[in-house]
Amino acid sequence: MSVPPMPRRTAYAVLAALAAVVVLISTAIFVGVGNSDGSLDAAARKSGGSAAPASAGTWVGTWSTSAAAAEPNTLRGYAGMSIRNVVHTSVGGSQARIQLSNLYSARPLTITHASLALAAAPSNPTAAAGTMRRLTFGERSWVTIPPGQAATSDPVRLDIPEAADLLVTTYTPRASGSVTYHPHARQTSYLARGDRTEDTAGAAYTEQSPYWRYLTAVDVWSTEAHGAVAVIGDSITDGITSTAGANHRWTDFLAERLRTEPDAPRYSVLNSGISGNRVLTDGTQVPPNNPSALSRFERDVLSRTGVKAVVVELGVNDILRPPHQTDADAIVGGLRRLTEQAHARGLRVVGATLAPFYGHRGYTPRLEAVRQQVNTRIRSGEVFDAVVDFDQALRDPVSPLRLRPAYDSGDHLHPSDDGYRAMARALDLDDLKGGAAAEL
Repeated sequence: MSVPPMPRRTAYAVLAALAAVVVLISTAIFVGVGNSDGSLDAAARKSGGSAAPASAGTWVGTWSTSAAAAEPNTLRGYAGMSIRNVVHTSVGGSQARIQLSNLYSARPLTITHASLALAAAPSNPTAAAGTMRRLTFGERSWVTIPPGQAATSDPVRLDIPEAADLLVTTYTPRASGSVTYHPHARQTSYLARGDRTEDTAGAAYTEQSPYWRYLTAVDVWSTEAHGAVAVIGDSITDGITSTAGANHRWTDFLAERLRTEPDAPRYSVLNSGISGNRVLTDGTQVPPNNPSALSRFERDVLSRTGVKAVVVELGVNDILRPPHQTDADAIVGGLRRLTEQAHARGLRVVGATLAPFYGHRGYTPRLEAVRQQVNTRIRSGEVFDAVVDFDQALRDPVSPLRLRPAYDSGDHLHPSDDGYRAMARALDLDDLKGGAAAEL
């Protein structure tokens, strides 16, 4: 039996309906529930990077931290609470996006409400007038992050100054498993009962916290910065003895130099320090708490947005923490592998000598000999493209055999603010310029 021809108007309607179905399916595939690799650069590729044309600027990380562990006693997460993280920018921009991590939970994390704002005052939970922005993920107001993964928000337009405090707030309505956190923030953040995500006033945020939770990075669209320097390190880079809330880690002082000194590369600074971190050995948790530099280098350094140079400050804890690593070749080999991975991305690597630990309760002449061996190899130029000598920077400039007054000679050997400033001054900013050196 023959079928009569379809009227032209009806045929056009059918074709339009089919086209709409294709668009809907494509959009569903595109949006998903977060980026499988968690990288902010991946989000830029998926979203086109920005509403602004490429010639107007570039995406660059302005702040980051490393997911260090699962927060103790948080198997239910923070159900029914708003978490307002306070973080400090290194460079400014006209748009921003964030990264949230669920690395240490065995359960999916659902964020139903998230926001970004400028703080009205340093370390304050109140938002500056007119700066509150709701965040979306794939154009949705919510995101579910699978266990062990991360997600990146869509960009929002907001004029963000350099050296400013941001408020990044998330709300989770139900139990989500262990909370991924960074314990040594040296910054006060806040919690409130209920969904207070877009509260501009800080009155509901009555609980203070010394941690960063879930948040691991903030990017900005910048017309000033040309890239970022990512610093991977231990407690000295984490800045655990710097004045809380003052942004006096050595990386903060480095960011200040890069913003203000003539002829300095216009880079942001991304801090990937974890207290107690080692080059070779993970922590004991599953997945590993305090993951080794080798196991986290891709996630915490190489995948950060706009990285042009890397600084490595690691090795002391491999020697001091049990089981003590007394083979200098093993530590140097691990540091060289970090350099090789960075070189594969065309990145320049500046390595720090291992800081002195005479006076630490774990000090022994045998362990000191290992430190000296590693430092000799670092200074020789066989490990990194350039060297910053923190061993010397933390010694008294008048009597170099003694430690600086700004360097604690007690059990934990960490700088005061003045010591961190001396470390930042010790870095030759020209060493951050250019790409990877020739084969070492």
